[in-house]
Parts: sequence; structure tokens; C-alpha cells
Amino acid sequence: GEIDMKMVIGGAYQGKLEYAKKTFQIPDGWVDGASCEPEEILNCRGVWNFHLLIRRMLEKERDTDALIRRLPEENPELCIVTNELGCGVVPVEAFDRLWREKTGRICTELAEKAGEVHRVFCGIGMVIKK
Repeated sequence: GEIDMKMVIGGAYQGKLEYAKKTFQIPDGWVDGASCEPEEILNCRGVWNFHLLIRRMLEKERDTDALIRRLPEENPELCIVTNELGCGVVPVEAFDRLWREKTGRICTELAEKAGEVHRVFCGIGMVIKK
């Protein structure tokens, strides 16, 4: 089937989840990347704190690439809500740099495949890809 993945990116505390729920009419079926099992993103409607899921997988040395490869195929209508990590000061800790780089790469890859990418700032969304 066609990939209709949606992505909502932006800084922390900018209202991304509420924006995504309203804009894409996904009131429920969300999992929290801060606490969900990685495989849950293969069959939920949306995932928020996606950047934290990547962090947790890296901490446990789990293969993020294998999971991400399965996403467009197994959950082509997923809505991903993630913080932008690329702005600001480069982290001192090597792990934090790895996490930031990995998250940036994964999000770039998913944004290429996504049907829509929105950026939220102060609760206001801007469509950056449609």
C-alpha cells in the first residue's frame, strides 16, 4: 500500500502532540517513546517522544536501523512526533552526540518517506512537506 506516514517535529514543550492529534484526527492509539516497547510502534496509530525511544534503544544497544526499516512497510500510516535535537550546543557526552546524530539521521530518512512533515513552534504548525 501507499505510505501515508506523518511527522511532527519541533522543540520541546511546543505543543507537538496536541497539534498532531488535532491536525491528523488521531485522538487515541498513541504510544509514548519514553516507555513503550520498540515493537509497539509497528502497530500503533502514533508515537510521541520518538527521540526518547531511539535513546532507550541505543542505551540497550538494540538495532534501531532494523526497526526503522520495518516501519514504512508494517505501519505506513504512523504519525511520528519527535523533538528536534540538532539545534543548540553540541553535547559534551559522547553518548549524547551519538544519540543526536542517530536521531537526526533516522528522522531525515523517515521524513523522506513521509507524506507530510510539519514543524511546530509555540503550538503553531508549519507544513514543511506535503
